[in-house]
Amino acid sequence: MNLEEIIQSAVTQSVKTLYNADTEISQIQIQKTKKEFEGDVTIVVFPFVKMARKSPEVVGQEIGEFLLAHYPVVSAFNVIKGFLNVSINKSHWIETLNAIHSDALYGTVLPDEAAGVMMIEYSSPNTNKPLHLGHIRNNLLGHSISEIQKANGWNVVKTNIVNDRGIHICKSMLAWKLFGNGETPQSSGLKGDHLVGKYYVIFDKAYKAEIKELMATGMSEEEAKKNAPLILDAQKMLLAWENNDKEVRQLWEMMNGWVYAGFDETYQQMGVSFDKIYYESETYLTGKAEVERGVDEQVFYRRDDSSVWADLTADGLDEKLLLRADGTSVYMTQDIGTAKLRYNDFDIQKMVYVVGNEQNYHFQVLSILLDKLGFAWGKSLVHFSYGMVELPEGKMKSREGTVVDADDLMEEMINTARETSQELGKLDNCTEEEKNTIARMVGLGALKYFILKVDPRKNMTFNPKESIDFNGNTGPFIQYTHARIKSVLRKATEQGVNFGTIVDMQLEISEKESYLIQLLSEFPTVVKQAGEEFSPALIANYEYELVKEYNQFYHDFSILKEENEGLKQFRLVLSDSVAKVVKSGMQLLGIEVPERM
Repeated sequence: MNLEEIIQSAVTQSVKTLYNADTEISQIQIQKTKKEFEGDVTIVVFPFVKMARKSPEVVGQEIGEFLLAHYPVVSAFNVIKGFLNVSINKSHWIETLNAIHSDALYGTVLPDEAAGVMMIEYSSPNTNKPLHLGHIRNNLLGHSISEIQKANGWNVVKTNIVNDRGIHICKSMLAWKLFGNGETPQSSGLKGDHLVGKYYVIFDKAYKAEIKELMATGMSEEEAKKNAPLILDAQKMLLAWENNDKEVRQLWEMMNGWVYAGFDETYQQMGVSFDKIYYESETYLTGKAEVERGVDEQVFYRRDDSSVWADLTADGLDEKLLLRADGTSVYMTQDIGTAKLRYNDFDIQKMVYVVGNEQNYHFQVLSILLDKLGFAWGKSLVHFSYGMVELPEGKMKSREGTVVDADDLMEEMINTARETSQELGKLDNCTEEEKNTIARMVGLGALKYFILKVDPRKNMTFNPKESIDFNGNTGPFIQYTHARIKSVLRKATEQGVNFGTIVDMQLEISEKESYLIQLLSEFPTVVKQAGEEFSPALIANYEYELVKEYNQFYHDFSILKEENEGLKQFRLVLSDSVAKVVKSGMQLLGIEVPERM
């Protein structure tokens, strides 16, 4: 039984004894005591005032006296208006620390078959450009949410849908065919995804030039966009692809192969992976078949131009295109097909799509369409909608070549981390190999933590300079603290100091030390809440709070120089437990922590 359960049981019994009244657990509100008041936990007494027919202050006093008399875990109390602040016996905190220290999986649970499968889709790149800063937030959120759900007992399948077909892919292909002169990743020295992205930008520039020329002849901008030779040729190429034209398919396979090799490098550097990858080129036909079934069953309808639509006006939405007049499919068609294939492949209890908030409408529609097609799981899909990420300079546009490339950003972060660490003396006495490893850990840790500490629903600005700081709410601050603790523990081991189970339960420990244990005891609750809310930010900010408190403790108290052997052992166990929770929490964020710095 954890402390909250103990207090809930104690309060229930006190109310029953004092006022002959039954209470629901939901009526018992327990909070952490604010730092300006004495105590560890605060009980809100207002819910019991009516049944007691006494003032809040009196009710608080009476419940406090009952707890003090009957529950050894309570060592003292005070009442501030309608709030009962309770101090917990120091022996309880030592017992709690022993339990935390001995639990290898503390704060997490192993996947449970009965929990079923949660499939989490993230990344979802297009094969016409490299991954960029927006993809970084998507991948980091998807990976972290997957780890957090695993820690809450779910069997997680991490999945990716690669958008490897469509008009945008044909634009890159056409530009390479017209302007590429046979350029390859090998001949250019460019990563394959960068090379293909280069031709996507080239297409856009040439397309805009054609629009300008057509407008000069008197066409409206809208007419020019529709009739520019390049866009017409791209549309023909898409139709040829769907008709299995051999030449077009060979070009497509070659250029996509370049992109996949590039993506794999980026994913590996980022530290993310997938259990199953689906490709739009393999799922869209299933989607088209489902749409045609919907037409036959009069769920959808076909217009005179042969395009297929869903009328969602009765659902408070508009009409949604599902198949174009020429028979080619749209994103929605592909997502219907992918969803069906996934549920055929896995026994999915919960399907989570990690996709930016600009796609809220898309997933609202997808859920309705799947339900209309008779799939029982249609309404239960979860769109994890997150905010956009920008740089201080503003928005990015991939077709104009103004995006922040993921590879370049990660490389810049690693280089900056090395320079900063070197300047601060963090890499002194490290071998060259250790310096490279630490620079990579710190650079990527800074990037990941800065992005994940923000409420995922909010738009955010990523500031590289702010993220690499060894003070404040940053990844490097937490990483350095972990390395500092590990250094202390190594020295203790070298000195032959034992820091196993604490035997002396009557040690006089300080308020700061008991507060640190209280923070440690909250880790399982934070992990559970992060799973329920799909919020890595809860883990990130808990980690910062824990590390900040530990650093104050480290500054104020002796550890290895403590003369009282019992206290020395206690502080080493406390330090070791903090390091364990720091490492475990950072792993849930996909962040490595160094053993030395």
